[in-house]
Amino acid sequence: MINGGATHVGVATDHVIESFRNRLWPGYKTGDGIDPSLFSQFQILEDALVALGVTTWPMVEFEADDALAAAAAIAAGDPRVERVNICTPDKDLAQCVVGTRVVQVNRRSRTTLDETAVTAKFGVPPASIPDYLALVGDAADGYPGLQGWGAKSTAAVLSKFGRLEAIPDDWRAWHANVTSAASLCRVLQRDREQAFLFRTLATLRTDVPLFGDVEELRWKGPTPAFAPLAARFDAARVTP
Repeated sequence: MINGGATHVGVATDHVIESFRNRLWPGYKTGDGIDPSLFSQFQILEDALVALGVTTWPMVEFEADDALAAAAAIAAGDPRVERVNICTPDKDLAQCVVGTRVVQVNRRSRTTLDETAVTAKFGVPPASIPDYLALVGDAADGYPGLQGWGAKSTAAVLSKFGRLEAIPDDWRAWHANVTSAASLCRVLQRDREQAFLFRTLATLRTDVPLFGDVEELRWKGPTPAFAPLAARFDAARVTP
């Protein structure tokens, strides 16, 4: 990204693979099962980023995704910022997309999602992504969603009602093309409180205190610690 001309960069890391969400849902993701050889690289990554002079946010109580959401919100509120690129393929970050000003960039697939693209991909706008994930679940984060609620039925219902609390208890008020609407409605009536909990898990926190001014993210070059660190890694190169 820096070699490509990025001027302001911040990187969030999961310093530990637990957060406040683990207290809300016992099945939420943890560091259990991570290959020790991979886990041992976490600190090396953070050290390398700091040595490179990149603003780094190692998260403990919150998750890296929360930091990205908070940073995007702060940067988007600065009139000097032309566009905020959130570089991650994680679907929960889609909730942070705003028009064409805050976009989600998948650098692996080289695709960019603005608000229109998010709606086309998920069937709901960014504001409804936490509700969408609450119903369909997120296996990567460790919560299952509600029984029977799939991507298509969830998108169909939320595209009309937007939020969980707006979905009526009478399934006949839903879209006519929702398969097994009566059954899904009964599940929602029974497990609505659990759906609200899952939405809380899916909702990224934008109140994480990270920085006061976007200029704090300006990359000013590697620190003196970077050269000896780069010598250890053949791939660590910064071109002029």
